[in-house]
Amino acid sequence: MLAEDNTLLREGIARLLERADDIDLVGTAVDRPSLEALIEAESPDLVVTDIRMPPTGTDEGIQIAAALRASRPQVGVVVLSQYAEPAYALALLDGGSEGRAYLLKERVSEVDDLLAAIRTVAEGGSVIDSKVVESLVSTKTPKTSDIDRLTPREREILSEMAQGKSNAAIAAALVLSTRAVEKHTNSIFSKLGLSEEIDVNRRVKAVLLYLAAG
Repeated sequence: MLAEDNTLLREGIARLLERADDIDLVGTAVDRPSLEALIEAESPDLVVTDIRMPPTGTDEGIQIAAALRASRPQVGVVVLSQYAEPAYALALLDGGSEGRAYLLKERVSEVDDLLAAIRTVAEGGSVIDSKVVESLVSTKTPKTSDIDRLTPREREILSEMAQGKSNAAIAAALVLSTRAVEKHTNSIFSKLGLSEEIDVNRRVKAVLLYLAAG
């Protein structure tokens, strides 16, 4: 399902999607209310949505993603934006990175990139535009090699973190104590240069770096 209020862009993306053999476009919307109505009527597997649409033109795409996370967690969401804005990415990944993508609209011209992101999200994966990651971590500028410094256990915990799990949930999944998870988590933040950030932002930034490193 596609939601975009710009007519030319909506029709252009729709044509791209319709040409893909493995993608079935079941409907298009021009604002949040029409998208919500279509979701109820069609129960899509995935939604590609503009980040700003009527009625408010603020963050409708992020709001839709959050609502779907609560009511239809199996539905993937690809958010298209012209803004490499860290706050939007942080909000999109609140609750986990699975089945979420944040792409800049300039990438729409790269057909393969858009289709690859849709397919990745449909399989439960995540895609975050590299420019957004760069903007998000610009004050620290951690390098991919920083991810390489993590121990196997720390990588395992970061992988669980990328699924939106709390420390308690990670401890239960990996059969560890919550305190052990907290120690590993703090070590991860330190190695990635995120030791002085607000905790929720540190978690999302760590996940973004993990995803960017593949």
